[in-house]
Amino acid sequence: MTTARADAVLDRLGRVGQFLWSGWAGLAGLALFAALWQAGHERYGDFILPAPLATLAAGLTIAADPAAWELAGQTTLRAVEGFALAALAGAAGGLAAGYSPATMRLARPILTVLLGVPPIAWIVLAMIWFGSTDGTIITTVLVAATPVVFVGVAEGAVTRDRGLDDMARAFGAGPLARLTTLGLRHVAAFLFPALTVALGSAFKVAVMAELLANTGGIGGALAAARANLDVAEALAWVLIAVTGLIVVEYTLVHPIRSEFERWRNAARPWGVKR
Repeated sequence: MTTARADAVLDRLGRVGQFLWSGWAGLAGLALFAALWQAGHERYGDFILPAPLATLAAGLTIAADPAAWELAGQTTLRAVEGFALAALAGAAGGLAAGYSPATMRLARPILTVLLGVPPIAWIVLAMIWFGSTDGTIITTVLVAATPVVFVGVAEGAVTRDRGLDDMARAFGAGPLARLTTLGLRHVAAFLFPALTVALGSAFKVAVMAELLANTGGIGGALAAARANLDVAEALAWVLIAVTGLIVVEYTLVHPIRSEFERWRNAARPWGVKR
């Protein structure tokens, strides 16, 4: 192994270790949330808000059933598929709108329509179009998450430093080179927060669509828990959905962001941390 390759491997391992170590802050936030949850349980009782440990026990019971893993996998797959389509459509449209004022003017009324119609209305329409199929969930997620990504990318493209763009053009850089070396680096600062919000919306909308369209998944399990008035089981399924969201976010979005924004860490003075 050459020295340069060894240094690259060590650098990557160091960034992975730094990323994992930063998870302590997240665990502290979850501990605070659990403490507030316990306080709410002691105030309102089991029927309104079961204790965190009781909910965790219900979750472990659910996890012991292989069928539960299939339900969770269904919801995760549907949410990720809709999120991926929304990310591609929103990013492409946002870039076009950010670089073209005419496209931005045309897109604004469409965004107003998409943002103004509540997700539950799109679920009803998708049920009419696709029935109780995966198409209903994926379409609803796509419509709900695309505007978030679009607005983030468009804002990033509009606020880019045009002086740097002019300088690169003066040195002979073509449109593609300016986009990849300057434009996308600036847009990334707006894109990844938008992707995080869009991913959260994707899971929320997917579960809601499954519940209303009766298409199985975590939403169907929540409907069954509601029918049985089993609050602990319902909260356990909510925790499973949130766990799926966290797993996808920290294994997909954050690693890509870390790779894409290595230059930010390199540009920081020594000792300066996030």
